[in-house]
Amino acid sequence: MSENREVLEADILFVGAGAASLAGALRLHQLIEAHNARVAQTGQGSALSPMIAVVEKGSEVGAHSLSGAVLDPIALRELIPDYEAKGCPIEKKVEAEDVYFLTSKRALRFPVTPPPLRNHGLPIVALARFNRWLGGLVEAAGVNVFAGFAGVEILEENGTVVGIRTGDKGIDRHGQKKPNFEPGIDLRAKLTIFGDGPRGYLSKQLIERHGLLAGKSIQTFETGVKEVFEMPPGQTDVGRVIHTMGYPFRADSVGGTFIYTMADNLVAVGLVTPLDYRDPFINPHEQLQQFKEHPTIRKLLAGGKSAYYGAKVISAAGYHSIPKLYTEGALLIGEAASLVDMARLKGIHLAMKSGMLAAETAYQALVTGDFSAHTLAPYEQSVHDSYVGKQLYKVRNFHRAMSLGLPRALMHVGLQQMTGGADILGASHDKEDRYTFKSVAEYYGVDIDLPPPRKYDGKEFLDKLQDVYLSGTMHGEDQPSHLLVLDTKKCYDTCVATYRYPCNRFCPANVYEMVGSDGGGLRLQVNFANCVHCQTCDIKCPLDNIRWTPPEGGQGPNYTVL
Repeated sequence: MSENREVLEADILFVGAGAASLAGALRLHQLIEAHNARVAQTGQGSALSPMIAVVEKGSEVGAHSLSGAVLDPIALRELIPDYEAKGCPIEKKVEAEDVYFLTSKRALRFPVTPPPLRNHGLPIVALARFNRWLGGLVEAAGVNVFAGFAGVEILEENGTVVGIRTGDKGIDRHGQKKPNFEPGIDLRAKLTIFGDGPRGYLSKQLIERHGLLAGKSIQTFETGVKEVFEMPPGQTDVGRVIHTMGYPFRADSVGGTFIYTMADNLVAVGLVTPLDYRDPFINPHEQLQQFKEHPTIRKLLAGGKSAYYGAKVISAAGYHSIPKLYTEGALLIGEAASLVDMARLKGIHLAMKSGMLAAETAYQALVTGDFSAHTLAPYEQSVHDSYVGKQLYKVRNFHRAMSLGLPRALMHVGLQQMTGGADILGASHDKEDRYTFKSVAEYYGVDIDLPPPRKYDGKEFLDKLQDVYLSGTMHGEDQPSHLLVLDTKKCYDTCVATYRYPCNRFCPANVYEMVGSDGGGLRLQVNFANCVHCQTCDIKCPLDNIRWTPPEGGQGPNYTVL
């Protein structure tokens, strides 16, 4: 649509209000304050007063934030040394930790906690709460935070990124303007820093358009589904962390689970499914319910009730898939740059540090007035020289090993521990997640039908719709669907027979339903209002037939303690 759009000029623009962008914005503010204090004291140089902005598609900072999470506070201490005095919302600190291998009925406790999973004394946080707190500090520092604005387009001039465009508001399902129509805004900036998370809508375009993955390994992902249980008083007094592997996963897909105790009698229960799985019947949400049914886990959750739910993909490939981190006018930070240590199940501290390093590069650009790629290039080296690069290098082959399935994965990981991360057996991973599927006939050896759906009790074990309600997700029904199925004929002609329409299962929010049609056939129904913005469908559709796009700004999940 051709509209007269408002143009907002900024010097530095952070896209996405996650931990990476918020830490970056706060660090940049600190550097500018220190610079101006030196100018005032010495009379040398010129004071800086740049316009710094953060744009967020969620209704507020933290609304779309979801993670485990046991936080490595190394970056937080650098950024805010007195973070506890400033009210950082720590749920508990880890006092007890266990790792189990589960069979369908038994739990075999590891005699020693593997080094990557040793968390004693570290803070447990809910990322939604953490980011709201961090966002409050950023706003108090005078940084402009614009929530409820979804970036839909990268603005470029002569190959240089000059900002982003936010989506129009007030469009009905037929693409017509409603009375409340508002055209999107052009947010122009001298430097745009993309921290829009795993498979970020804009960062993935930037990576592809500027060839930032040239010479790198493909990016791979995992889907995390998480419920938070309300427990009877007295059952969550200790900051306990439990990680498991094995059941409910089959040997050819090495996923994992976590249980973290939180404040206010809450317990977080999550399951992470690698999206390179082969079985077309895999259902991450159902796997979470199966995990909760395990006798050991059921005992731990006895008397509790699921009260919150969410899902999100995780950038899993790590070091080999880190793209080039800069281009003309732009930097990549956090999970948009695949900066996650899957061996430790940690990425928040790496995201924060990358944002802080990007801020230092932005500061140099402001001082010199030069925002060219030549000035931005040192950022990439600073990331690799920091503990971000060093930690990820040590586990550079971890995800490749996990993709081999048990027991081979454990052998490879053991070798990596002894060789500083090298894998002398040469594990490889060269397929996009969507292309690892096997057909039903190939995987099961016979062309079988789907298993019958299970029944849920509605308290401990919830179906997808019940869990979606707990996510707080909201989308206006009278708007275009933000989930685009490019060619439904492919669904009916190929996917039904070959894979039994796996989108109905890998989506953790019951968005996709294959239902009977009036003519006796099948019809794909897209319940876009259920979407929790995990983006699994954009990654795992075996026919590359689904595109996730941002809905109207401010819509989607409303996470509070996830």
